[in-house]
Formats: sequence, C-alpha cells, structure tokens
Amino acid sequence: MALVLVLYHSQEHGNTRAMAEAVAEGVRSGGGKIQLVNTNDMRWDVEEYRKADAAAFGSPDYYSYIAGGLKMFLDDWFIARQFDPTGLDGKPYGLFYSHGGGGAVRGPLEKLFKQMGKQVGETIESAGKPSETVLEACRALGRKLAEAVS
Repeated sequence: MALVLVLYHSQEHGNTRAMAEAVAEGVRSGGGKIQLVNTNDMRWDVEEYRKADAAAFGSPDYYSYIAGGLKMFLDDWFIARQFDPTGLDGKPYGLFYSHGGGGAVRGPLEKLFKQMGKQVGETIESAGKPSETVLEACRALGRKLAEAVS
C-alpha cells in the first residue's frame, strides 16, 4: 500500500487543514495509506520523507509566501539531499493553498516545490473557507496521488 504524506500548515481559520483532510480522504479512497502532518504542530523530520511514496504540500498565503514550517522543511530537504538524495528526489506530489485575498503565494509555492519531483494535477486554490468544489478537487488530487504510486 502506497504511503502518501500530506504536509501542510494551518492554524487560525483551519482552511488549509480542511483542504489537507480532503486530500487525505482522497488518498484513502484511492487505496493509499496517509500520513497527515501540520507544520504548525511540529517541525517534521525530513528523514521521514524518504519513507513516503508521494506527497501533497499545502500552505496558507502569508504575505505572498509559503508558511515558515513548509519553508523549513524545504531547507532541511535541500540540505539532506546534498548528502544522500536516496528517497528524496522524483516523487509525485500535489500542491494546494488557501488565502484571504489575492493568492499570490501560488507562484512561490510552485517554484519552490518543483524540485521535489513531478507535480500531479493542478495546484488547488481556495479563497477563504474551501467550497465543496474545492474540497472535491482536493479529494481528486488525493486519489491521483494514490494512483500515481500504486
């Protein structure tokens, strides 16, 4: 059974959390196993990323940039990759984000994560609380990620 990591940051309103949970639901319905991690709760050990078969990354828009916990993960990933890229490169991944207006984080999110592997599906955006349409897109992303590694 494929393991899909959903690494995201969410706090105040929980909009990105709702999207992450919908991605996780899609992974499960696609036959995958899920690891759901909120970087607001902990600094996630990049070595654990080696165990994942695919990943989804989600962030709120913080002044047109990704959340600090995700940036910290990317920094850790980059450093670990310099010493041993085994299990760090080439994984299928998906992206999602939420914002309160504007959504300018999309550019930095896509640019920073493109080095991770091959993006599955389109980047999913939610302006404020995710609608059912957005949540269904997140579920579909989860299914696609599970299928990409099954």
